Amino acid sequence: MSKVEHGANLFELASKYGFNIDEIMDFSSNINPFGASPSALREISNNPNLVSIYPDPSYTELKQAISTYTHAAEDNILLGSGATGLISGFIKYVHPKNSMILSPAYSEYKRELTKINSNIFELFLSESNEFKPDITSIIDYANSNKCDLIVICNPNNPTGSILTSDEIKQILRSTDAYILVDETYIEFTDQSIYSSGFLVDEFSKLFVIRGTSKFFSTPGIRLGYALSSDSNIKSYLQSDMNLWSINIFADRMGQLMFLDEQYQAETFELIEAERNFIFNELSKINQLKAYPSKGNFILSKILNPKLTAYELYQALLPYKIIIRNCSNFPGLDDSYFRVCVLKPEENKLLIEKLNNIFSK
Repeated sequence: MSKVEHGANLFELASKYGFNIDEIMDFSSNINPFGASPSALREISNNPNLVSIYPDPSYTELKQAISTYTHAAEDNILLGSGATGLISGFIKYVHPKNSMILSPAYSEYKRELTKINSNIFELFLSESNEFKPDITSIIDYANSNKCDLIVICNPNNPTGSILTSDEIKQILRSTDAYILVDETYIEFTDQSIYSSGFLVDEFSKLFVIRGTSKFFSTPGIRLGYALSSDSNIKSYLQSDMNLWSINIFADRMGQLMFLDEQYQAETFELIEAERNFIFNELSKINQLKAYPSKGNFILSKILNPKLTAYELYQALLPYKIIIRNCSNFPGLDDSYFRVCVLKPEENKLLIEKLNNIFSK
């Protein structure tokens, strides 16, 4: 069985190259580099004895916090140990004969659909249109292939392209398919325009996935959640969920970080400023094409045919800079790479090294 990769394996790299793991600049992981909510961290550091307490099995306060944060009804919130299990469970429930994925995309969707022998139709986003999704093409493609399920990553990884909530609503009204919208990176956008979370109360065929690893910088607590108003889906997924599936630290941190508006606003501003800096600087390099992004990452294409993404990865490695070679994404080749937003001094160093490499 192949393992699913989420950015670089820092432990493996540190061991192989003799790096100090704290010195590695991981531009491949897409995790907010400014850290978790201070109030949530204080709660854990000040209360280590929580480890001896069972969580509330109904997770009432955690769901209330998520409801306030997403504007979705509390009854329509499903919790999971990370988002992957919720994606897998939903796909198993729908069990689509025909399914559609907007590509290039995160490999887990195809992996889960393959497990149930779904006929997978990939609608490839056009590089000539900077990978922007076309709403008419999505609807026509889904209907012409009689798709039972449409999977949309929004913003999309790795392209950073996005659909508005109005466009998601149009797809729901124009097809008979279930729609899985993965909003892993939605916090890096203007949620009032792009988030579909509030639509689940109106559309029972909409299933919205979210996590806390990226924006909230807490991959270690493995807290994910989904939004759905379909009672059958909720019963199916809850029946397969273990009692106390969310540990006490994830429960308590979630209660605070979802309501920490100051942290959320400051993080968004910091990431947006650094994303704009990286995009503008990449765009100045003649041998690169950078694509506009609503995620906390930027996809770029190497225009020099003598240099591949793998070779660029290797060239940056001695500086302890790790980028994401995107050649294994369907629809992309070995000229594409992705970098996420890190702290200002690290972003400046990345641009400096790229300028040196492409000026030779």
